[in-house]
Amino acid sequence: METRKETLKISFSTQKGGVGKSTMTTLLASVLHYRLGFNVLVMDCDFPQHSLTNMRERDKRTIMQNDYHKKAAMKQFQAINKKAYPIIKCKAETALEKASEYRSQSVVVPDVIFFDLPGTANTKGVLTTLKTMDFIFSPITADRLVVESTLGFTKAFLQLPKTTEGNEKQELWLFWNQVDGREKTGIYDAYQSVIKELNLPIMGTRIMDSKRFRKETDDTAGYVFRSSLLPAETQLMKITKMDLFVEEFLKITQL
Repeated sequence: METRKETLKISFSTQKGGVGKSTMTTLLASVLHYRLGFNVLVMDCDFPQHSLTNMRERDKRTIMQNDYHKKAAMKQFQAINKKAYPIIKCKAETALEKASEYRSQSVVVPDVIFFDLPGTANTKGVLTTLKTMDFIFSPITADRLVVESTLGFTKAFLQLPKTTEGNEKQELWLFWNQVDGREKTGIYDAYQSVIKELNLPIMGTRIMDSKRFRKETDDTAGYVFRSSLLPAETQLMKITKMDLFVEEFLKITQL
């Protein structure tokens, strides 16, 4: 695959905790890097918890201790002959500089850099970094507080004055995450009409809720879902509609 001349900067960003931005970052990064042939870099700017850096350490330990995962990792390496994508720990205000530094020094230029940012807009560097993204994807759940908070922030963010560092071609997309199949569709229809009135783009794919989202590689020997060293298994991607989400994501970003 030819290397893109421009590296895409992408962030799963939201002002509400617990709606899946770090999980989505890991799932997308792993599918793109290990299964679809893209080169990925992840900037873990979520100071102080740095959950993605910690996840990578847990994943390494699991693969060393678990035969099922060890075999899967060896098979993957033989098939794609590719190292794990780097996860660089940083703060929001230094993320762009560190990503640029890595890109200029790396033999393999990343096609995509994911920025996992803190969920609070007033954290130093968050808004400045968000303004430079090519794409922002904001997860929402069918919870009034989540929807109101996300829509309020999104509107305010889009109305911020343009800056010289900002990205004028930036696209911001909302998407439904953790969708409970038992919930009445009326809830979604009502929220959807509000989103339409605000003229905000929303993705067609709705990601189904699953306990698997909260499970990491070390929870069980029998499958892989949320891991920074292995892609989620195809069957689980289908159950949660993550496979359709990835297809739509690729169309939007034109990767």
